[in-house]
Amino acid sequence: MNATEKIGITFYQSLGKLFYAIAASDKIVRKTEYTSLRNLVKSEWLAVDDLEDEFGADAAFQIEIVFDWLDYSELNAEASFNDFASFFNENKSLFTNKIKQLIWKTANSIADAFSGKNKSELMMLGRLQLIFEE
Repeated sequence: MNATEKIGITFYQSLGKLFYAIAASDKIVRKTEYTSLRNLVKSEWLAVDDLEDEFGADAAFQIEIVFDWLDYSELNAEASFNDFASFFNENKSLFTNKIKQLIWKTANSIADAFSGKNKSELMMLGRLQLIFEE
C-alpha cells in the first residue's frame, strides 16, 4: 500500500469518527442513525473514488467499519470529533467543496434519523460548519 492509498483509507476512517461523533453526541447511537449512515455510504460514498483497502473492498466501507467499532467500544463522541478535526486541519486539500457537501449531507442525515436534530447534534453540526469555514 502506497502513501496515497494509506491517506485515502485514513480519510474514510476519519469520516467514520466524525459520523460516530454526530450520532453519539447525545450519548446514544440509535439503529436509525446507523441505517442512515449505511444507506448514504452505499448510495453516495462508494462512488467518490476507486480506492480499495488491503482486502480489496471499497475504502468507503471504512466509514461504516470505524463507526461500528467506535459504537461497540463506546468511545467518547468528543474525542472522535477532535480526531476528525485534527485530520481535517492536516489534510485540507482532500476536502473539496463537493466532499464537504457530501459530509454535510451525511452528518445532517444521521442527525435527522431519529426524531430530528437534538441540541447535542446541533452543537456538533455547528462545530463542523465552523471547521469547514476556517
